[in-house]
Amino acid sequence: MKKQNNTTTKPLNQNKMQKDEIVESVINEFRARSERGIKKYGTTLQENELSPLEWLKHLQEELMDAVLYLEKVKQINK
Repeated sequence: MKKQNNTTTKPLNQNKMQKDEIVESVINEFRARSERGIKKYGTTLQENELSPLEWLKHLQEELMDAVLYLEKVKQINK
């Protein structure tokens, strides 16, 4: 058995496919987010034909929001 972060993990059974609940949770969040986006914008991300510069602008805005969220949490935890 491996020990990580003060927890003991069982060895994986190589003959049995196991699911990582954390990964499954993230996948479900991505699916739900995709469905909300399709309802809101009427298109999929794949079908959206923004220019590379427009995609970078969207990414920049999302990252700016992320920095604001980080600062908010820091302020709450002071």
